[in-house]
Amino acid sequence: MTASAADRAAASLTEAARFHDYRYASNPLADGTLPPIPAAQWAADLHERGPTQTLPLDTSGQLGCPGPATTPGLCANFIHVCPGDGLITDANATSQLFFVMRGTGVSRLDDGPDVSWKAGDLFTLPARSRATHVATDDAGLYWVHDEPLLRYLGVEASQRQFSPTHYRREAIMEALDAVIRDPSSAAANRLSVLLGNRLFPRTLTITHVVWAMFGLLPVDAVQAPHRHQSVAVDLVVDARPGCYTMVGRTLDKEGRIKDGQRFDWKPHSVFVTPPGLWHSHHNESGHPAHILPIQDAGLHTHLRTLDIRFARALTGGACEVVESAG
Repeated sequence: MTASAADRAAASLTEAARFHDYRYASNPLADGTLPPIPAAQWAADLHERGPTQTLPLDTSGQLGCPGPATTPGLCANFIHVCPGDGLITDANATSQLFFVMRGTGVSRLDDGPDVSWKAGDLFTLPARSRATHVATDDAGLYWVHDEPLLRYLGVEASQRQFSPTHYRREAIMEALDAVIRDPSSAAANRLSVLLGNRLFPRTLTITHVVWAMFGLLPVDAVQAPHRHQSVAVDLVVDARPGCYTMVGRTLDKEGRIKDGQRFDWKPHSVFVTPPGLWHSHHNESGHPAHILPIQDAGLHTHLRTLDIRFARALTGGACEVVESAG
């Protein structure tokens, strides 16, 4: 190599190097360099009509990242499959989750067993799981995967960390009923069941990256504010008018959310709860409701960064924050 070629090679190694003053560069979210995660919402009518198609719930323009992406690490989608039609899903993802909002059908895997499903069922697929979803009658599926995370890392999912797993509606409801019947649940802030997998006994999550919680919001319930560092992409499973979630940055002295944004619950609609924001759930409908939050909390739990905190009102007009799932 000549001297000039060596100089050019050396220069190429340093061309991309930058140096930032820690005082101004340590929190790019605070100064707007990194855009915040938007609190978005999508209505059910997106998947209740029209042709067989996949409808990404995309906020990548606001996130400033390649899309489609609902959060920096997850992409949620509505899938509509007309009777007799088939639709292929194939994502570069470690984890895929499907919840059947309505209809019946079968998902045929290129490399695995068929999954026959009905409304209320949920199933997960590992890396390299191309599937064809065929509907017997009009079907709506909710599909969440972690391709945005892999896209950011610049990697391909090659190793399967779990096998296809089917959570039937009857089993989900039986597990939730057991929680509700437990005498200690009378004072619980949440009546929910975390869906898990025997391969992840440490994180107790449905995959190593994804968390799924199936929860009941009882009649007249006010589930006190809580927050966590993972993004929640919440699917309303069923609800009547009068169910809603409040989301905000701060609490008043009674532990209520100040100047919050309200998300009204409508069946098979989706809203995003950004990380670090307080959110509370309210049921003034006179009927029980159910919700399915999906988060990248499996990854956060592994990293020890989930940091779930609950607000609790005290006597005398005070409020405390506790690290508890009670």
